[in-house]
Amino acid sequence: MKAIFQKINKKAQDKIVPDSAVSTSNMQVQATAEPPKDLHYARRVLLTVTIVSLMINYVETMVIPGIPTIQKDFNTTSTVASWITSALLIVGSITAPLFGKLGDSYGKKRMFLIALGFYTVGVAVAGFSPSIYVLLASRAVQGVGFAVVPLALAIITDTFPKEQIAPAQGIISGTFAIGASVGLILGSYVVQDLGWPYAFHTALILSIILIAASARVLKSDVPTAKTKVDYAGAAILMAGIALTLFYITEGPNLGWFSVYALAFLIPGLALTVFFFIYENRRTSPLIHLALLRVRNVLVANIIGIISGIAMFLLFFAVVYYAQQPQPFGLNLSIITTGLTLAPATLVMLILGPLMGRAVARIGPKPVLFTAAAILIAGLFLFIFNRATTEMITLDAAIALAGAVSLIIPIVNMVSVSVPKESVAVSLGVNTMLRNIGGAIGPVLATSIMTSYTSTLIITVQGQTIVGPQLANATAFNTIFAIGIALTIVVLVISLATKNYVFKKQR
Repeated sequence: MKAIFQKINKKAQDKIVPDSAVSTSNMQVQATAEPPKDLHYARRVLLTVTIVSLMINYVETMVIPGIPTIQKDFNTTSTVASWITSALLIVGSITAPLFGKLGDSYGKKRMFLIALGFYTVGVAVAGFSPSIYVLLASRAVQGVGFAVVPLALAIITDTFPKEQIAPAQGIISGTFAIGASVGLILGSYVVQDLGWPYAFHTALILSIILIAASARVLKSDVPTAKTKVDYAGAAILMAGIALTLFYITEGPNLGWFSVYALAFLIPGLALTVFFFIYENRRTSPLIHLALLRVRNVLVANIIGIISGIAMFLLFFAVVYYAQQPQPFGLNLSIITTGLTLAPATLVMLILGPLMGRAVARIGPKPVLFTAAAILIAGLFLFIFNRATTEMITLDAAIALAGAVSLIIPIVNMVSVSVPKESVAVSLGVNTMLRNIGGAIGPVLATSIMTSYTSTLIITVQGQTIVGPQLANATAFNTIFAIGIALTIVVLVISLATKNYVFKKQR
């Protein structure tokens, strides 16, 4: 087994070779041996998969303003209603590696269309749900559609010349925050004026159009050597991650150390550990464990989960702070909050491709440092500079630009550090880990906000009215301080990155 690991590691590292023209701390990826790429086709592919990714991120944020209305319409509890987002997140996380493996084995276009088909069926049912449980089931089906994101990144890796992969991936990575901000704004108008079902009805129309466009634009990619898919290993991993994520999302409601909560955590962790033991003995594993030990893949995955926590910790805290009544917040409406964060999307739209080009020219290591420094600067600003909407707009533009810029180098590090036949599944694992971080972030923020509260006291016509307990300044300062600490950890881990640059094709 050790010999197999060494062989796989060597195969992965053979993609990166030294070049005397670069400093000794760098490596230079040779792209000249590649066959010429059809750049016109590549740009059409990029446009198509970017719109698909943008649509999915936009729709999922669009649903958030409608959750209170959905809860009221179905006469359910806030705990059940919270699963409108949790169901999608959990299923999306656990299916990403499986669909990545299927894409590597049977063709990325085929699995991309299948995943998008699941998403289309899910939104079709969701808009006409007769009960909350039908809606939750449809949201779980939509979660399968989230597999299009790692598959899109893998398709870009196959389509573009190596020196242009990172800028293209930067554009797709930018859709995460852009789609979220646009969805928050438009979702508020749609829910307010048309009703929450129309969030899904509009998504259905877009999904059908994009399935047709993707089927027409993307070329079939049949792998030269099909490998068996370890469905048993996939089932073990999916069960372990699902139970662990269920514990994370429901911990605040069940009690972190309650018997009910631990009944999910303990078997979840046990199955996840058993997965690695099981995979280590398989001749055709779902994930070659040796690839997870490749330095840049390991660094990218660790940073992925930490940056996921930091990004969603930040996003959750900012949205709550903006909408809380004064003096604990800015007392903004959902729509105004979205408009306040909107300028950040323009920054990311420009910065995404630029960071991608920087990865190609100077390597991922300097970009990781730069992105982390930008994020730390933004978080510091949130501690000392958040008294007005203009201040929040500036802080968010800086902090979210740094958070999204962290995604671009880690995605590229995974893409170029593994063999071609393992790109999609490796990106699926990285997506899963970032989603796990994304699940931890809001839970951590909520725990802090409920730990540091003050009573809202309002004076109306000379009468004092005692309001609810709200998160105070200490709560938000603690959240942003934890974000800074997490980002400093990212800086330290980044030191282990093996840097590389790309030699431009002639």
